[in-house]
Amino acid sequence: MASKNRTQEYFVQLSPDEVPTSWYNIQADLPEPLPPPLDPSTGKPLNPASLERIFARELVGQEVSTKRFIKIPDEVLDAYLRLPRPTPLYRARRLEEYLHTPAQIYFKCENFSPTGSHKTNTAIAQAYYNKKQGIKKLVTETGAGQWGTALALATNLFDLGCRIFMVRASYQQKPGRRIIAQLYGAEMFPSPSDQTNFGRKLLKDDPNHPGTLGIAISEAIEETLTNENFRYSLGSVLNHVLMHQTIIGQEAKKQFEQIDAHPDVICGCIGGGSNFAGFCFPFMMDRLKGKSNTEFVACESKAVPHTTRGVYTYDFGDTAKMTPLLKMLTIGHDYACPPIHAGGLRYHGMAPLLSYLICKDYVRSIAYGQTEVFEAARILAQTEGMIAAPETTHSLKYVMDEALNCKKTDEKKIIAMNYSGHGLLDLTAYEQFLSGKLVNYEPVKIEVPTFSY
Repeated sequence: MASKNRTQEYFVQLSPDEVPTSWYNIQADLPEPLPPPLDPSTGKPLNPASLERIFARELVGQEVSTKRFIKIPDEVLDAYLRLPRPTPLYRARRLEEYLHTPAQIYFKCENFSPTGSHKTNTAIAQAYYNKKQGIKKLVTETGAGQWGTALALATNLFDLGCRIFMVRASYQQKPGRRIIAQLYGAEMFPSPSDQTNFGRKLLKDDPNHPGTLGIAISEAIEETLTNENFRYSLGSVLNHVLMHQTIIGQEAKKQFEQIDAHPDVICGCIGGGSNFAGFCFPFMMDRLKGKSNTEFVACESKAVPHTTRGVYTYDFGDTAKMTPLLKMLTIGHDYACPPIHAGGLRYHGMAPLLSYLICKDYVRSIAYGQTEVFEAARILAQTEGMIAAPETTHSLKYVMDEALNCKKTDEKKIIAMNYSGHGLLDLTAYEQFLSGKLVNYEPVKIEVPTFSY
C-alpha cells in the first residue's frame, strides 16, 4: 500500500480492465437540442442520410444520436488497449514548486500514443466503422499532422488506404509527421495541392499559398467524391469525433476518484475542439446536471481567435463551401489563418457542441500569442522535462497563469489540463523560439459571412 501511495504522488494509473467501454454523448444532457446543420442550397435542416456519401453510415448515426452512452466495439477497444490505454494522470509537482503555488497541477497524458497525441482515439473508431462498411480508402486533411499521422496508423491497422492533404505551411514546417504518415503507408500532399480542381485554382493565383485547414478540408471532400469506395474522415469539429475522445475524460474521472479529488478548473487547447471536449465533456456532464461547480477554460491562438472574436452563426466548415452550414463560433470560412506553428489551431470555426457551451457560459475561452506560449513550454521542459506540442502550450500557459493567481489568493485549487500531445516533432519551432526568431502573428481581417434565404 505504501508503494502505491508513493506512486500516486506523481502518477495516477488505471488497470486495462478499467478502460471505459462506452463513449459519452453530451447531446443527451444539453438543455436544448443543438441547432441542426443546414443545406446551403435551401437553408433548411439537412437530411442526415445525405451525409452517407461522405461519412460511414454508423458515424452519421452517431452524429445525430441523443443516446447518452454508445458502446465501444470490441475491435476498437482492443486497439485502444494496444496504444496503450489507459493513459496516466500526472501530477506536475516540480512545476508547482517552480511557481511557488499552493495549487495542484495535473496533466492527462495523451502523448503516449504511437503518433504522440490524442487523435488516435477517434482515428481508430472511424477506420473501424469504414472498414466494417466495406470502404476501401479514407481521405482527410491535417494541420500540424497529429490527425494525419493518427489516421494513417488507424487505416494501416484496419487495412484501408489513406490519402491526406496537409496544410502547406505545416507540410514544410513539420516534415517528421509527413514521414511518419508515409511510413504507415499513407499518401500525403501539401495543400493547396495539384491533386484537385480547387487546389489547382488556388495555386494558379498564388503558387506559394500557405494553406489553411478549411482549404485542406475542401480538397479532401472533392477527392472523396471521385470514387464511390472512398469516404471522408474528420479529426475534430463534428459531434461523433468529439464523442470518441470522451474516453479521455472518463478515465480522468476515475483517476481523480482514486485519489479522492475533484478538479476545480479544467482546461485544454482548442482548434476544432476535439481534445478539449474529450477531456472536459465527461466532467461537464456533472455541471449540466447541477452537481458540480467546476470551471472550464478553452485556450486558443490570438492569431486565429475563432471563439474570442468569432460570431455564433451559420458558416461553412470549409473554404470551397462544399460542407453543410454549421451553427458555430466562426471568423469566416475565407479567413487567411497566419502560419503559426500550432497548426492544429489554424481553423476558422469551432465545433458546434463547444460553440454552444461557450455561448451559454458553461465554458470560458481565452487567447494567447505564439511567443508567450512557447515561454510556458520552456518552463515546463526545464521543470518536468516534458516537451509539449505547440497546440498544447496554449493551455499550459493558462495553467501557469492560474497557478500564479492561486499564489496571490492562497487558493489550493486543483487545476487539470489535457496534455494533448508531445512536441518532439516540432523542434524547428522550438529552435526559432530559442534563437529569438519566433513571430507573434496578429489576426488578419475578420469578415464573417451572413446567410439569408
